[in-house]
Amino acid sequence: MKNIVAGHVPVTATEFVELALGTPVELWLGVEGESEMERAARLDAARDILADYPDLPDQVSRIAAEAIEAFAPELFNVVPLSATKTARLRRPLRSGVAA
Repeated sequence: MKNIVAGHVPVTATEFVELALGTPVELWLGVEGESEMERAARLDAARDILADYPDLPDQVSRIAAEAIEAFAPELFNVVPLSATKTARLRRPLRSGVAA
């Protein structure tokens, strides 16, 4: 099955994310060795994008969750907290003197 984003077929995971976001990943994560001036400009551009698209973080979270569900569903196999509490209560009690 091909993953098509905005009419393009991404070749790498990074390209998939860039197509899904509509921005380069480096805008959000930065690049190694960037100067303070470059960092400030990058963060300023990111703030402008978030101001124009306030629901972008929610969309990114949804895309990430869908990708995890599709390619690594075992990451969503969680145990409810109530189940762990119940399991703890069912352990056999040990009696005796501690050494």
